[in-house]
Amino acid sequence: MKKDLADNKDVELLVNSFYEKAKADSVIGPFFTTIFSINWKKHLPVMYKFWGNAIFFTGGYSGNPLEVHRKIHKKAVFSQQHFNRWNKLFAETVDELFEGPKAELAKQRAASIAVVMRMKILQGN
Repeated sequence: MKKDLADNKDVELLVNSFYEKAKADSVIGPFFTTIFSINWKKHLPVMYKFWGNAIFFTGGYSGNPLEVHRKIHKKAVFSQQHFNRWNKLFAETVDELFEGPKAELAKQRAASIAVVMRMKILQGN
């Protein structure tokens, strides 16, 4: 039996594992490897705070991910397939590492984020 997400170390494991998958993925990987140059030393701690807040309500994240992704979309267009793949990889990563209420919450949050981002970016809402 896998453990549930319980603390910041678990969030770091989840985020790091997800991005390793995402970078290697044929559908969304290019956003992380060739289309954009990402400073991983800066980006990963921001993602730890974002997901820590999303899962544990820590309040440690401040930022506007929608605006960041809108800027990305202007340079390299997102499609429905990109959002679906991102969500699938995230959920797979959670399921590979964790199980329990917080793991389910993480997947629910990711799915909700993907829907909102897709609607606001692709449909301009």
